[in-house]
Amino acid sequence: MGQKLVGILLNAAMHRGVPRLKTGQESLEAYEEAAAGYGMVPCFLQLSDINLEPGFSVAYVKGLQGYQRTVVPTPAVIHNRAIFSPGSTGIERLLGQGLQIFNTCNRYGKDHIHGLLQQNEALRGFLPDSAAGLAGLRDMVNRHHDLILKPCRGSVGKGVMRLSRKAGSRRWSWTYLPAGSRRYVSRNVSPENLHPALRARFAAMPYLVQERIPLAEMNGRPFDLRVTVQRGWGGDWQVTGMFAKLAAPGGFVSNIARGGEAFSASAVLEQVFGGEAAASIRRSVQMLSLSIARQLEQSLPGLADIGLDIGITKDLRLYFIECNGRDQRYGFQKAGLSGTWKDSYRRPMGYARFLLDNPSRYIRY
Repeated sequence: MGQKLVGILLNAAMHRGVPRLKTGQESLEAYEEAAAGYGMVPCFLQLSDINLEPGFSVAYVKGLQGYQRTVVPTPAVIHNRAIFSPGSTGIERLLGQGLQIFNTCNRYGKDHIHGLLQQNEALRGFLPDSAAGLAGLRDMVNRHHDLILKPCRGSVGKGVMRLSRKAGSRRWSWTYLPAGSRRYVSRNVSPENLHPALRARFAAMPYLVQERIPLAEMNGRPFDLRVTVQRGWGGDWQVTGMFAKLAAPGGFVSNIARGGEAFSASAVLEQVFGGEAAASIRRSVQMLSLSIARQLEQSLPGLADIGLDIGITKDLRLYFIECNGRDQRYGFQKAGLSGTWKDSYRRPMGYARFLLDNPSRYIRY
């Protein structure tokens, strides 16, 4: 295989950090190593530097003096790691010129993803009961005693709240994280007469209301699994790996950015359920995750690299919690799974090389 270029599309702020090696959770070194394994050279792009008229672009490419802005032939295959909304005109312009971009959009509303999965009868049993907006909230308090309220387009657990009815009482407790605070607070509220601050949050942005899944716990801390599902060489979906996310002590969200911790999925499952059950759970989670990816790919263009949160109850029921269109892979490192972390970079680069060699296999829908 001769060396070829593969594009890595970054947001402008992250792109500016490339020459200083300041790219947050994105590892330039991991991209370099993964791409080299497939005979490719990664070039780091931002949307404004892709000039298709002459067929050349400006990109950061690693040389003897580090990363330098270099004029390169516009890569035929680009892995999008920037945040763009569905139907972005910039992405559509590139696609219209025949470029192969995977994960063209990686920020989908939680309500939209839930609706797409709801269309598959075989997956409905894995979905928590859900409704949208204030009207949905009023319906849900009549059906469940414990609810999770999520911004439809939020990420890393930001803005997630809990509404729960106290045992043996008609009183409800609203738990949330005030702006600028690291400590959750709770208020007594009435579903018939919602607190003005809670109403204001729903007015400010669309919210999805879901029954709170009674997640299995380890040492009193609820946990779920992050499952990385990616296309690799050959174009088929594969489960790259998974790790467990434990909520902070006393917390109800497992996001690492909200105080959660990452651990080996195998170790957590074996401690909680035992070795034989843990192996069965891992197989079931893998099968469910692949089914979800295949369902979503029917409606989401260029989907190739996602992170799924899968919950497990004490009685071994599985639930889909949410889909992350730009999977933050650093959880594997925090869980001590450095080999899987490298695989999470390697697999998309394998898919990129596959598309370079087999452009007719590019799936846009």
